[in-house]
Amino acid sequence: MNISIGGYSFNNTYLEGKMDVFGYLETVKYRYGLDVADLWNGFFIDRSSKPVMKLADEGYIRKIKEALDDRELRVVNFAIDGAHLWDPDPEMRVHLYKNALVHLRAAVILGAETVRIDTGGSYTDTEPMSEEQFEFTVRRYQEFSEFGADNGFRIGPENHMGASLQPRELKRLAEAVDHPAFGFLVHLGRWRADREEGDKLVAPWAYHTHFDAETASSPDAIQTIRTLRDAGYNGYWGIEHNAPADQYAETARLIGLVQQHLANEADLQRGEA
Repeated sequence: MNISIGGYSFNNTYLEGKMDVFGYLETVKYRYGLDVADLWNGFFIDRSSKPVMKLADEGYIRKIKEALDDRELRVVNFAIDGAHLWDPDPEMRVHLYKNALVHLRAAVILGAETVRIDTGGSYTDTEPMSEEQFEFTVRRYQEFSEFGADNGFRIGPENHMGASLQPRELKRLAEAVDHPAFGFLVHLGRWRADREEGDKLVAPWAYHTHFDAETASSPDAIQTIRTLRDAGYNGYWGIEHNAPADQYAETARLIGLVQQHLANEADLQRGEA
């Protein structure tokens, strides 16, 4: 089934000391029977070093790759925190850029098929980018897209922070970057503007998706799936929800919901054929 589980879904379990990245791989493969890992670097970074957050050394990354291969898991997405593009402080932008390069090398080792690096900006200030920020962001994504194309993956932000929470800003960004390896991890329905049409506006550039508990439970979920499929999306439907408790059971519940939505949408397609 084309379903994945974002690593952040087990953040609270990780914080309780009950899961590491290898436990996550065991969980998605053997508890849920999935064929891909939806990795989040929060399992193997130094979180105390915010906002840059230093990555584990290359030897550890290669151990993760060995564990992936042992379980016959592909990395459908590698979500990277602490390496976003824009910060108002030029010196911090240099640090973030260096951290992004380290993570991009890790993405190659891991065999990632898609990579999420955010635009940057505040979680509260979601205004459009200034011209300086926009031009800087376009250039950096063009550089990263070239690297992605050379190494077999697509790359781009999630609608996660700052101006990326405005779908028209992401559409403007994609049109300016204008690279086949550039796209979006679409966190479905997560918009601070144009919410009704947000998913549709960015769907042509979707390389991966995430449902959360709200969107997976929404009566509009089938239409959301259809909107992306009509735009040509044929990738995985990820689940990313850091439940406050009972994370294994809650993840199983959300998998069941998304499976049902996908089956119902397929039935509708067949009925219309």
